[in-house]
Amino acid sequence: MSVTVFAGESSWIESTAVAQCHQVAALDGMIHVAGMPDLHPGKGAPIGAAMTSRVLYPFLVGSDIGCGIAVFPFRLKKVVPERLAPRFPDLDEPVDSTDEGLGTLGRGNHFVELAKVDAVLAETGLGVGEHVLIVHSGSRGLGERILRAHTETHGAGPAADPAGYLEAHDSAVRWASRNRRTLAARVAEALGAEVTEPIIDVCHNSVEVRDGLYLHRKGAAPGDGREVLIAGTRGTRSYLVAAHAGADAGYSVAHGAGRKMSRADALRRGKAKHTIEQLRRTPVGSLVVCGDRQLLFEEAPTAYKRIEQVIEDLVTFGLATPVLTTVPVITYKTADRHASHRGSRAGRPR
Repeated sequence: MSVTVFAGESSWIESTAVAQCHQVAALDGMIHVAGMPDLHPGKGAPIGAAMTSRVLYPFLVGSDIGCGIAVFPFRLKKVVPERLAPRFPDLDEPVDSTDEGLGTLGRGNHFVELAKVDAVLAETGLGVGEHVLIVHSGSRGLGERILRAHTETHGAGPAADPAGYLEAHDSAVRWASRNRRTLAARVAEALGAEVTEPIIDVCHNSVEVRDGLYLHRKGAAPGDGREVLIAGTRGTRSYLVAAHAGADAGYSVAHGAGRKMSRADALRRGKAKHTIEQLRRTPVGSLVVCGDRQLLFEEAPTAYKRIEQVIEDLVTFGLATPVLTTVPVITYKTADRHASHRGSRAGRPR
């Protein structure tokens, strides 16, 4: 029942998150908890952690089973953010009424982002100046129903039927991957772009059977010999890394910058420091499409840790090597149904 947090002395990790790691480590059958440098508190369990156990605990995966990030090469003839932003489709509306939620993004920290490669640090198929579409979403209502079916009877306890849970879990992971592809196709069609298969599609809320044990990941990406996109914020770079984490790190790496403020704190502090207009254009010059004012504050770049520090910790502990970085051009959070009218007056969406 050991806990290791892969964060340097200069990295700020909330004590509540570390306490949650130790609470999880005390569960029956738990062997090891690895906290990533983006570790922060979650509802009953830490986010940014890989947890290895002899027992399967559905609540350690959470409700958004299969949530992850896919990266698609995205070819556009001309990129003018002010013209493209109003053309993003309404990703709150499903593409098929018989498949509830398919093609929808969801709220919280989910996003679709048109980004530009701004630095290449190792051999890769992408070059500086090329564009990609980053899609961060999950299994929507499906994962929630799977977790609720367990918790209504067993609460935070172990799965009574591990095989049955894993079958449902794997279905949700596949659905989430399909959803990310559907989202990318919807945006490509709306923007007149060419989109291919993703070069990366990795989920960070999952459980797998490894060496006869259950490896739960909550806000942690598989890091055993693959490339992973570690998301920054809508106002900072993101990093594509080659991940090479071992057993002590739960074969995992961070999945993003990690929150440093609760949503309530981000809303309160944000309203005192920023205007809505300031949040719709970021410090790197990118645009944000978001019709939910509260979400704009909750997801402000200042609500998150410095992505550079997260990457530095991963490198220092030998868990990952940076391959390239991207910078946001347009980040879509939720539909802004008045953007086209504002754009006609002001020349850009606000």
